[in-house]
Amino acid sequence: MNATYIQNSIAQLKTEIFMDVRHRTLQKYTGMPVLDENQLFYLLVPFLNGEEWQQEQQEAAITVGIVYAALAAHDHIKELDATSKEQQLTVLAGDFYSGRYYEILAMSGNVALIRNLSQGIVTRCENQIKVYETEQRTIEQWYASMCNIESGLIAQFFELYSFSEYIPLMEKSLLILRLEKEMAAYQRGQTSLIGKALEESVQRQGTTFNSVIKEKIVHLKIELSKMVESASFLQSDVKRALHAHVEASIASTNG
Repeated sequence: MNATYIQNSIAQLKTEIFMDVRHRTLQKYTGMPVLDENQLFYLLVPFLNGEEWQQEQQEAAITVGIVYAALAAHDHIKELDATSKEQQLTVLAGDFYSGRYYEILAMSGNVALIRNLSQGIVTRCENQIKVYETEQRTIEQWYASMCNIESGLIAQFFELYSFSEYIPLMEKSLLILRLEKEMAAYQRGQTSLIGKALEESVQRQGTTFNSVIKEKIVHLKIELSKMVESASFLQSDVKRALHAHVEASIASTNG
């Protein structure tokens, strides 16, 4: 397995997701569904590692991708311009994608997946709601919320299909990527709502956002590298691919 094979696998999954949610009008005004290729990569790691991956697992992975697309559409609504045609259609796109994954799940009869994804969506939304609550939270609590938002649905998928041993490295990896995204946004003055909440927690400790986040990222990358290296269930080529993701992330941060 090489980088081309991995990229082709991600591209194939994206294509199958797009085919299930294609809609000409929505695509015209809102573009293609927003899919994070890093999330898709970690979603596919068990498959890339040679785990049993039948049509059921592929269809379930597609459904997880559609759920992420629906949630991303709602996350991208601009609060100050929610009455424009584009924004209204973005809301409808999120609702349309949601309808499609409910329809696909109902047709498949996969009750266990319905239960797991429903719980994952509830928990994710609860973590997003916390930014509107007045209760002060610690930096570590915000890290935990970010981790769930990025990886909770994939973790539910992994648990259902007995891929639980992949969860810790997937969660750590996606948290690293989310923190790097938040740090880059902070430097551009475009911090997300949860990033702002995290910044407030950092300021209460009398430290700076960049220093705290960068220190956390470095710590997580060291932990992740050790975790990947010691994971006996991972094939050597998958280990190399996971290390490559970490190294690419490090290069991005340093750049």
